[in-house]
Amino acid sequence: MFKQLFASMNGALDDILSRLPASSGKERKDLEERLSVLKAMSDTCIEEWLLFEEKLGLLSDGGTAPETPSPKAKTQPPSAKSAPLTAAAAISSATAGFMSESSAKPKAAPSSGLKKTLNSASFSKGQGYYKLSMYKRAVEELERVVEKQPDDLLARMYLAMAYFHCEEFAEAYRHFQIVVPLTDDQRIKAISYNAMGCIQAERQNLDKALELFRLAHSADPASVEPVLSPAHWDKRR
Repeated sequence: MFKQLFASMNGALDDILSRLPASSGKERKDLEERLSVLKAMSDTCIEEWLLFEEKLGLLSDGGTAPETPSPKAKTQPPSAKSAPLTAAAAISSATAGFMSESSAKPKAAPSSGLKKTLNSASFSKGQGYYKLSMYKRAVEELERVVEKQPDDLLARMYLAMAYFHCEEFAEAYRHFQIVVPLTDDQRIKAISYNAMGCIQAERQNLDKALELFRLAHSADPASVEPVLSPAHWDKRR
């Protein structure tokens, strides 16, 4: 059912995109109206998905929590030069558990230092867009939350990660820097330090990157695997 719906929507969108540049007058107006309808349908699908996801998350209060996937075999860590190429994948893996936990337990007490706003429409949308890998849309919603509630560290953490995936590293780094001193959650510190280390590696500031990877490992070695292993740290000393 969903495949047929999205196949039809994609077909209609392809038709509009192929004709719109050369169109004018009434034809262009008709195409723009069709495009508006498709956008409205897309927004509706996302809204309904978010509502479904929210209800599904309530099962964690009285139901059985999803099984934790078995740890994947560790691979050889990349070199400093290749760190920028693997940064997004490494951080996504490191934050997957935390992000899933934050959305699956809406009524649970927040981790120390993290203020949850799951009742916020903008936060719910931003979280949903993030999980759909629609990071630019996630940034738009989460910026609204952080602007109104600058002490909301959970929203800011999502915002930092969304910026990271958009490769807007300066903004991502700024938000991670805000999170680190304000939280006493060692897992969040480790994830933040690790992401900041990847950004410094992207900037070719390898000594600073290694310093941040060491801080990540020191904060919580169990929750995040640094892009560079401790063996690489020794080589840089």
